[in-house]
Amino acid sequence: MRILLFLATNLAVILVASFTLRLLGVDSYLSQQGIDYGSLLAFAAVFGFAGALVSLFLSKPMAKWSTRARVIDAPRTPAERWLMDTVAELSRKAGIRMPEVAVFPASQANAFATGWNRNDALVAVSEGLLQRFDKEEIRAVLGHEIGHVANGDMVTLALIQGVVNTFVIFASRVIGSLVDRVVFRNEQGHGIGFFVVSMVAELVLGILASTIVFWFSRRREFRADLAGARLAGRAAMISALARLKQESEVPDQMPDTLQAFGINRGAREGFAALFMTHPPLDARIRALQQASL
Repeated sequence: MRILLFLATNLAVILVASFTLRLLGVDSYLSQQGIDYGSLLAFAAVFGFAGALVSLFLSKPMAKWSTRARVIDAPRTPAERWLMDTVAELSRKAGIRMPEVAVFPASQANAFATGWNRNDALVAVSEGLLQRFDKEEIRAVLGHEIGHVANGDMVTLALIQGVVNTFVIFASRVIGSLVDRVVFRNEQGHGIGFFVVSMVAELVLGILASTIVFWFSRRREFRADLAGARLAGRAAMISALARLKQESEVPDQMPDTLQAFGINRGAREGFAALFMTHPPLDARIRALQQASL
């Protein structure tokens, strides 16, 4: 969930910024001779990393808004008190500041962590997870999410996204210039064809380049599983993953996309596998069973 929200925000920021800058005439990398590639690279890097950083800083409020999460300021029930105490305990063990804790309305077993740095994070769980998982399994899920925070995954994600954005912005303008020269016969290479093709190429390349971010996300899940096992116990972490697997195999128990840990029902194959945010559950369970803690 946090990955998809981050990517959606990032793509929206980049497209809106590109369109706005064009309307304002901010295109100093264009000259009468065509594209100044040095200026274009600087332009792409500045706005590429700006888009990623804006997405990073907006990650927590966007997550709260999109999931209708209710932050627990003062526990109203014993379950909320236990949830707060457990997050506080696991945070101390992980060496991070206590994150905000929230519950959001969803029947699916779901949990996520987000935030712009490890000491200003949000950990949220769904009502469905609280209702169906036992306390040890919930504790393991919380350990997994706190592991993401302690590992600085969102910051690393933003840096990777900044590099990806730089490539997308740079390549889309080069493609736009090439098409404008070859197809539309514009000698300067930056007529109307340049701007239309650049915008379309930016959208397409942005989606394709997101596979790099998804690859990163899949690799980080193994590390977060290890963190959950260290914080809450290997058996509890494996039990939580097995419960997720069991729920994903029950017809109509979960939608096609299992929101907890961003897991998809069954393993995708071929091109579709590149867009998976998480590895298959069997692979994660096997990795935990073989890991040295």
